[in-house]
Amino acid sequence: MTRPAPEVVPYTDGRFLDVHRPAGGAGGPAPVVLLWHGSGADERDVLRPLAQEAAGLGLLVLVPDFDPQQADGGAAELFASLAVARRIASGFGGDPARFVLAGWSWGGREAVAVATHPSTPAELRPTAAVGIASRYADPAVTTGDAPLDHLAANPAPVPLWLVHGTADDIVDVEHTRELGVAVPAAAVLELPTDHAGVVMTRFSPEARRCVPATDAGTLAAGRRTAAVLAEAAGLA
Repeated sequence: MTRPAPEVVPYTDGRFLDVHRPAGGAGGPAPVVLLWHGSGADERDVLRPLAQEAAGLGLLVLVPDFDPQQADGGAAELFASLAVARRIASGFGGDPARFVLAGWSWGGREAVAVATHPSTPAELRPTAAVGIASRYADPAVTTGDAPLDHLAANPAPVPLWLVHGTADDIVDVEHTRELGVAVPAAAVLELPTDHAGVVMTRFSPEARRCVPATDAGTLAAGRRTAAVLAEAAGLA
């Protein structure tokens, strides 16, 4: 099913975020997902297939661009996108009381770090977090600490969901398993796909980036990732 193109909103100088409205015009405010991409600069388009699929489940999905190659590792832009998403979500029919922070690959570490670190301001902390195909033992640019370290020592302040492909040859699934052991309450889903497939894409050597997948197996895996976003947001 073809979904409508997202609305594009500026959130800081030279940076934009896509707004994927929930399908069907369900009554009442929709749960919100802020979805961070990986380590490439300005790759919000890479997450468009997953965002559209999640919007089809009834979520308001916001996907910002940012540049991890900046001097601060992109931390200021990540925090700016979070603050703006919090501020504008209700204007797009979103429910700020059900606000999930999620990320894929590099962005997954940052999402889990911000969601669970004690230094995150209460007004920015999401109600749940989803890490997708990430590693958590590396220090986050947003908090300075590795999520694995502070979560091994302290309980997670919000519920965590973790998704990873068992055929991932970019970020080994053991990284997610390791965090799952440290946070026994985390919901962990392993999918029979690779690093790109878990977000409904495939890597194109010609484009040198991930592009929308078309094969049935990858699409099925991506739909399960979208379902995890919906579950984290409180949708059945």
